[in-house]
Amino acid sequence: MAEEKQFENKIKKLLKDSGAYTIKYWGGGEFTKAGVPDLLVCLNGRFMGIEIKATRGKPSELQLHNLKQIQKAGGIGLLLYPTDFPAFKVLISEIVNTTDVVDASRHPTIMKDW
Repeated sequence: MAEEKQFENKIKKLLKDSGAYTIKYWGGGEFTKAGVPDLLVCLNGRFMGIEIKATRGKPSELQLHNLKQIQKAGGIGLLLYPTDFPAFKVLISEIVNTTDVVDASRHPTIMKDW
């Protein structure tokens, strides 16, 4: 199994175990929108768009644009690499365990200024 798919499955398991609603989006079809993040997630009332990349993967400009738009709209837009998984787990735990607004920018490894 490819590295990105294995990483995606690990992310989806964590999200499922945390009670998240998750949609896997595939933008390669004729009637789908390009650049939408791989996972669209609602967790404890927060919207997240997660673009998943393998270790050497590079996001497109359109993917980065969409992540920025999610952040601008008040959601959490994440570009997530395997090395970011520990910080992602902490972020998910914070979202699950609080009703306050979670400041995802406190996790600089996954909230990079692209």
